[in-house]
Amino acid sequence: MTKRVSPKQRIRSQIDEAIAGSTTGSLIENFERVARLAVKLVMQTALEEELTQFLGRDRYERKEADRAGSRNGYCPNTVKTTAGEVTLYRPKVRGTTEKFASRLLGAGVTRTNALESLVIAGFVRGLSTRDVEASLAEALGPESTVSRSTVSNICQAIKTEFDVWKTKDLSGVELEYLFIDGSHFKMHPGAKAEPVLVAWGITATGKPVFLGMEPGSSESHDAWAGFLRGLKGRGLGDPLLVISDGAPGLISAVEIVLAGSLRQRCVIHRARNILAKVPEHSQKQIKAEYWEIFDEIEAEPGEAAVAEASRRAKAFSAKWGKLYPSAVACLNDDFQALTNHLRLPSEHWSRIRHSNFIERTFGETRRRVKVIGRFPGEQSCLSLVWAVLDRASKGWRGVNQSIPAVRLLVEIRRELFGPPTDREEVIEETVIPAA
Repeated sequence: MTKRVSPKQRIRSQIDEAIAGSTTGSLIENFERVARLAVKLVMQTALEEELTQFLGRDRYERKEADRAGSRNGYCPNTVKTTAGEVTLYRPKVRGTTEKFASRLLGAGVTRTNALESLVIAGFVRGLSTRDVEASLAEALGPESTVSRSTVSNICQAIKTEFDVWKTKDLSGVELEYLFIDGSHFKMHPGAKAEPVLVAWGITATGKPVFLGMEPGSSESHDAWAGFLRGLKGRGLGDPLLVISDGAPGLISAVEIVLAGSLRQRCVIHRARNILAKVPEHSQKQIKAEYWEIFDEIEAEPGEAAVAEASRRAKAFSAKWGKLYPSAVACLNDDFQALTNHLRLPSEHWSRIRHSNFIERTFGETRRRVKVIGRFPGEQSCLSLVWAVLDRASKGWRGVNQSIPAVRLLVEIRRELFGPPTDREEVIEETVIPAA
């Protein structure tokens, strides 16, 4: 007999569809939609878990029950939350001697945001069972809260998922581009905001992949080097190109741990650095001429494209050197690292020349936790940041891999790292059709 799809499974499918369609519309609108569905999923999960505990068995599970009775469909129930009305499906039962009554959807609960409190408390208070129970007791009253095991199951599922992800084997990831960045959050008592270090990449097939995340006391060389060595220790191979901002500790770590890879300095960060040295009345013109250095280069990828960008940069320096010497010096400092993306396939240039994409997701995370001030601990901070980035990563764009692009990437890999291994040769034969 075919199993019916539960409301919980339908909501999961809706979340997947929302994430898959996140390339359209604004980032905030897409995030809000996924967030509302996530709230709905947790609420529905809690309801179904209540019935599982009441009957003593899960759906389609056959064992001697704690009590007689069976599931008998669902009844729609609208709950008003701060995210708008949410339609849940209250489980129904039959054949029981004792009436099943949800403690979540009792009298008056449909006009509260109690389950949202569960989600917020779970993330913000470090996914503590005791704290989630306390939060619900405040919203519903001491007699109306969910059981400790229900709260524990919901919270533990998120923690377990994160713990598994952060130790996942990366040896199967064939990486072309590696993006690394950090964002600061207050997570320890009496301490300043501390960085969360993040890495994501684009694979040989052009697909985005979320690779790693861990806290650091600072964005020092040691912190970044340890983070990168951890990724390699999990099996991640050297990428062709590493894209980052200009933090000295980060750059030195990349040059040591990933010495064979090309390093691309984020052109958006460098634009901000330059404009900070120019008076406001000239910033619009300087900004436009800065981007002309890198935009619409028609030369072939490689030395020709790099030479064209260098020629344009020299013209920029000659024009503005006397009036804004500090801005010009900023442009020329580490200029080669601003052009390394031009050695890669031209259809990838706009995607791999900056690390700003993940910063927008970081911005969403910071905006949502601004009211908190400080997280109660490291675990709660990492759980929230990971949850946001993991769900956002499902909608990240990769790059198109044409046959010429793949051939160029293979050629560059040979130049940087030497002849491929047997395994890499098999991958090349899979990706590149025979001539």
